[in-house]
Amino acid sequence: MTKHSENIGPARQRIPGLTDDSRGIALIMVLWVLAVLMVIVLSFSYLSRTESLAAVAFRQGVEKKFLAEAGIERAVMEIIYRRMNPNVQTDVEGVTTWRVDGAPYTVTTGGDHYTVAITDESGKINLNTLNDTSVIILKNLLINMGVEGTQADTIADSVLDWKDPDDLVRLNGAESDYYMALPNPYKAKNANFDTLEELLLVKGMTPEILYGDGTKKGIIDFLTVNANSAQINVDTAPKEVLMAIPGMTADVVAAIMDARENPVDYATAMQGLTAVVQASFNQFITHGMTGNVFSIESSGFKGDAKGGYTIKATVTIEGDNTFKYKYYKSPA
Repeated sequence: MTKHSENIGPARQRIPGLTDDSRGIALIMVLWVLAVLMVIVLSFSYLSRTESLAAVAFRQGVEKKFLAEAGIERAVMEIIYRRMNPNVQTDVEGVTTWRVDGAPYTVTTGGDHYTVAITDESGKINLNTLNDTSVIILKNLLINMGVEGTQADTIADSVLDWKDPDDLVRLNGAESDYYMALPNPYKAKNANFDTLEELLLVKGMTPEILYGDGTKKGIIDFLTVNANSAQINVDTAPKEVLMAIPGMTADVVAAIMDARENPVDYATAMQGLTAVVQASFNQFITHGMTGNVFSIESSGFKGDAKGGYTIKATVTIEGDNTFKYKYYKSPA
């Protein structure tokens, strides 16, 4: 019989000294190296993406800040223009002169925008000029904002005790003996308030009352330590402040707010309202005079984004129509 041999290809070459187990370990090591490299690549990709998004967010934040700063500068310009042209209600292009009673104005620029509100500090309740008669306005404000009557009396009397120079305690007030008995003792200031935040040291005051609690406003936006007058300017006072003035009714306040919408007829409307609240005009409020200290709140927004960058400032207008900052908080 003839033997036939089958050609099954070249023989597998073996690497001298390399066993099957060694080749398996090498394969596993290669797979591990590939896995580590993949993790490194993915981590690098993730970090690069994160840094890119952070750079974009930072750029947009800076742009929103610049928009808010532009709003502050625009507000100062509007205040000075208003003071230089007290009898002008519209400019040559028919644009209404900005009010200084907290009315918001929105300015669009390049697809972005900023919103600005200017408030004359003389339209707020001046803590440093309150006395035993005018403190009724602060009490009414507190009650209107939802503070219980007894607590409102405590806060009002304690505010007077805090800033008066003596150690006599009013019926619902507090002096140094009360504050020195607290876990973290301190003395009554016996001097004027320097900031509104100082109210948190006064007996009865809470952060919720001062700043609000998310469901209702705080009282901080209706108070001031910067106004030069003890009387409240009815032309620029917020509705909440007007409602706290003795003699004011909801109808009178509504008439004042409506009259502000039409500056041309405002003076005529106020003449009729003066007779209605004559007692309050003589004692608590004034009309027809604008102060020289203004608070400004400006927020910058990118496109349609809801979140913005907000700056709060208080400026004093000098006699030569220059200005200086008394307060500047960025961001607020």
